[in-house]
Amino acid sequence: MNGAGAAAAAAAAVAQAIKASGVIVRLEPKEFLKLLNRNSSGLVVHALAGLFKFSTSHTYLMGYKGLAFYTRCREPIPLPGTCEVMEAQKVWMPG
Repeated sequence: MNGAGAAAAAAAAVAQAIKASGVIVRLEPKEFLKLLNRNSSGLVVHALAGLFKFSTSHTYLMGYKGLAFYTRCREPIPLPGTCEVMEAQKVWMPG
């Protein structure tokens, strides 16, 4: 496969991943927390990324009314004690 063919195949794979993942909405951490408080018994997926303290980021993902919402922040979000939390190695979002 030539370079153009490989690029087209990669673009098609990304498009397919976006279709398979459904609608994903990125929110600011403050807005994510507001939504989380409305869905305090839901499931939240959390992943920690970064090698050093100054580069650490927290990613949170949650489903609500058929949509997936996520946020990234440097500091952990105080999650309600009533929600179920799943720790993941990594959360990947299509570009």
